[in-house]
This record gives sequence, structure tokens and C-alpha cells, in this order.
Amino acid sequence: MMQTLQAVRGMNDILPDDAEAWEHFEDIVRDWLRSYGYRPIRMPIVEPTPLFKRAIGEVTDIVEKEMYSFEDALNGELLTLRPEGTASCVRAAIQHKMLATGAQRLYYHGPMFRHERPQKGRYRQFHQIGVEALGFDGPDIDAEHILMCARLWDDLGLEDVRLELNSLGSSEERARHRAELIAYLSAHQDRLDEDGKRRLHTNPLRILDTKNPDLQELVEAAPRLIDFLGEESLKHFDGVQALLKDAGIPYRINPRLVRGLDYYNRTVFEWVTTRLGAQGTVCAGGRYDGLVEQLGGKPAPAAGFAMGVERLLALWREGGGEIERALPDVYVVHLGEQAQRLAFRAAEALRGYGFAVLTHCGGGSFKSQMKKADASGAQLAVVIGDDEAAAGEVGLKPLRGPGGQQRVALDVLGDAVAGCLFTQEEEENDGSV
Repeated sequence: MMQTLQAVRGMNDILPDDAEAWEHFEDIVRDWLRSYGYRPIRMPIVEPTPLFKRAIGEVTDIVEKEMYSFEDALNGELLTLRPEGTASCVRAAIQHKMLATGAQRLYYHGPMFRHERPQKGRYRQFHQIGVEALGFDGPDIDAEHILMCARLWDDLGLEDVRLELNSLGSSEERARHRAELIAYLSAHQDRLDEDGKRRLHTNPLRILDTKNPDLQELVEAAPRLIDFLGEESLKHFDGVQALLKDAGIPYRINPRLVRGLDYYNRTVFEWVTTRLGAQGTVCAGGRYDGLVEQLGGKPAPAAGFAMGVERLLALWREGGGEIERALPDVYVVHLGEQAQRLAFRAAEALRGYGFAVLTHCGGGSFKSQMKKADASGAQLAVVIGDDEAAAGEVGLKPLRGPGGQQRVALDVLGDAVAGCLFTQEEEENDGSV
């Protein structure tokens, strides 16, 4: 017996019931992004490996341990399934000279890939919605991104999502802090875990983000980056906070908040929750002013954020969020060769009027077909047998509420269906008053 094949571990099928929830969520997101003037961009899933090594950093966990990288057997090119979207978006903007026409507000959504241990809210193929603002240098765009997120949480009815904020300053300020941090951690090297020792001289900031409870006391006493910020960085950070306060957005300054990607500077933020266990970050972002130049473009400021779709949907559903399943308006039942031909004509005519129509396929008796019509959730059944086909007419039978079957000519079917549906809707509204 041939072995049954299954999906790759950590890369999940999204079945129809869940996929409908995803589409509903994506519709909300598209409307939300349009309301802020952001335009869609779509980048390839596969990119040259050097793009991510240069953007993310050679000594990050993503590049060292998590990227799905391979050599193209046809031409020897080194390729990677994208682990995040910002580098791809910036690469596209540089390649197509998008900033030559002015600053850009962009968004994208789709799958990302990282080889991690699968768990709730963390998968090897996961989906993100990313927002990037290229060419904006003030604190106003940072605040706009945070306000955008707050509005989306409100649109989705999410609660228990809180904002944490920090500033990573400039590269020069981070360098001074880095030297002090390495000196401090080196003096306590015997207390570091293996991961901390590995990162000590390559990416010491990430040690501050450790989840190891044994290191929390050491981390709390470490030099704080915010104490190394200069006048310009502090002014920018104060500008962000002033706009958030004006908008009534509560936040907590977290001096230990860093990003796992090397390209961030100045403002960084995370929206976190306690309702998803260990995977509590639902959205994260900040500024990355040096990335455009780092990837070969002319220097340009930039900021953005990304949110995990799986985590947001889990949070939404945990809070009671559900969608109504999309149901057909009409189910077409037919028996006999001539009836089948008329059934397809009738169904297409109704779709031309804008109705959702499910045409029965696969044969079966009228009784079995009517059971499927009722189970479909449709309001009406169009019934066609030999007699109806010979007369060029169809039967119209309500499946919900009172009303008997009537026969109507094909050329007035659309008006008859509309009359039945609108009458049923009015009766339902009257009954709810």
C-alpha cells in the first residue's frame, strides 16, 4: 500500500472553515490600510540569500539557524525562502526606483518561512501583514504606525493588547552602549547561559531580550541604551510620545525592548498580549533608517511594522470573534437531461443578476437533492424536472419560512427570486423588532 503523504511539519493546510475567517480578516485589513493611504506591493517568495544576510545580519538567529536556503540546481544561485518582508520590500523599491517619485506608503501580506520548533502561534510557514513607509524621517510616521495598530485592534474588537515602546538611538549611540554592555556582561560571564556566551561579542543586545528567568536579575542591572541617547534621538523619541499622548494611546517604555534584526534604529515598538502563552507578541516594528543605503540605494529614512496573522486570528477567536459562513441565495435542483441543460442556463442567468447560486452536480433523486439544498443554507430552491424543461419554466420553492412552490418563466426568474428574497428579509426584520 502506498504511503500517505502529509504536509511538511510546521507548514499547515488552511481548510475552508478557517480560510473563510482568513478572507474576512484580510478584507478588514485591506479596508483599514486603504483608509491610511497605503498601497499594496507583492514581492517574490524566493530571494537571493545575500539580501537577507546583508539586511538582517550574519550573526542573528534567523540567518544562522532559521533560514530555508538552498542552491538552485539549474544555475548554482544561492536562494532563500523569505523569512521576513522588509528586506524584500526595500529591495523592490530600490530596484524599481520607487523613491524617485517621492515617499512611499506600502503594504504586503503573505507567507514567510523560518525553521523553528513548531508550537502554538509559531510555525515554519507563517503569514505576516507588513507595512512599510519609505522616505519619511519624522516621529509623525512612527506615531502613525502605532495609531494604525490601535485602530485595527478596535476594528477587530481585540482586548488585552498593550503597547511597549523604546528607542535604539543611532548607530553611534548603540556602539557606545554596546561597548559598555560587553564590558558589563564579560564581568559576569560565568552567569551567562550558552546562548548568552555565544552572543556576547556578536549580538549582545539580544541577551537583554532573553527569556531565561535565571538571567533576569543580571539583565535588569545591565547598562540601559536609553541612557546613551543623544539630543536628536531623545527629541525624536519625545515627539513620538507626544503624539501618542495626544491620541490617548497608553504605552509602557521598556528599556529592554530590542529587535532581533540588525537594521532597526531609533523608535521600536511591540504590541503584546498575555492571552497567547509564550508567543505573546502580535505586532512589532520601528525605524530602519540605514537599510535602504545598506542594500545599495540612496540614503533614505524608513519605518514599518509586521503582524502575525495566525496569532491575531487566534487572539480574535479567543475573544469570541466569529464570522458568518457565506451561504448561497439559491440552490438549483434538476432531474433529467433537458432539465440539467435548463438548470445551467437558469443558474447563469441568476448569477448575472448578482445572486450566489449553487447548482447541484452528481445526479440523485429529487428527494436527495432537496436535502442537500436545505443543508446548503440557501433561501430558495430552483426546481427543474421534465415538465418544467418542456415548458421552459422553473419551479421556485422557499426553503426557509412559509410559502409554496410557484412556476415562473426563465426570462422573469431574476425578478421572481429578488421578490422572494426581499420579502423574506422584510419578514425577518419585522419579526426582530
